[in-house]
Amino acid sequence: MTETHSAAGSAQEGPTKLPAHEIVYQKLRSQILFGDLVPGQAVTIQGLVETLGAGMTPVREAIRRLISDGALVFQGNRRVSVPVLGAQDLEELIFVRKTVECELARRATPHVTEAVIAQLTAIDTALDTAINTGDVAGYLVQNYSFHSLLYAHAEAPILTDIADRLWLRFGPSLRVVSGRLGTQSFPDRHKDILEALRRRDADMAALAMERDVCQGMEQVAQGLQVAN
Repeated sequence: MTETHSAAGSAQEGPTKLPAHEIVYQKLRSQILFGDLVPGQAVTIQGLVETLGAGMTPVREAIRRLISDGALVFQGNRRVSVPVLGAQDLEELIFVRKTVECELARRATPHVTEAVIAQLTAIDTALDTAINTGDVAGYLVQNYSFHSLLYAHAEAPILTDIADRLWLRFGPSLRVVSGRLGTQSFPDRHKDILEALRRRDADMAALAMERDVCQGMEQVAQGLQVAN
């Protein structure tokens, strides 16, 4: 999976400067992933040019890629928006997330080192703090960071890419629902995943991931139903 919220915003700060279109893509992707763009709210291409501080060409290229990712839809009249999820969308997302992300957890288990487990534990601690303090933005970033770091060790680039695109599809709705219901309505199963990793039990890790995915997506579905 790709950069976290903070990393995406500093993509240009590396030993090798990224092309302008890649920097814009990562910035806009981060805004979508963490719910800065609300599902259904149309934004103009010119407005994105101004808010991103970028040229029209890299913004258009970023939009093209994100439409291909399923993270944006073209509304006409030079406007785009984040898709609004329906019941069928959520059903499909739950099915695919369970299939892909459980397998990623299974494959990552034999490859994570003690140092990686320590990193995941630190992220989970920060996630707990965000949940307990009602920090929606912090919750979203730490939750994504946990999954992203774990999947990076699965040695399954195709599955990891699929998972990353899935997060772009439900991330904005997760922000909306967690803002409405509060972060404490989204308890995680990360401690179960961590225990499975410490035991090097791949099946246990996959099962814990399935419960984590289902729990989170069911909360999203219920939250969106309440709103509608």
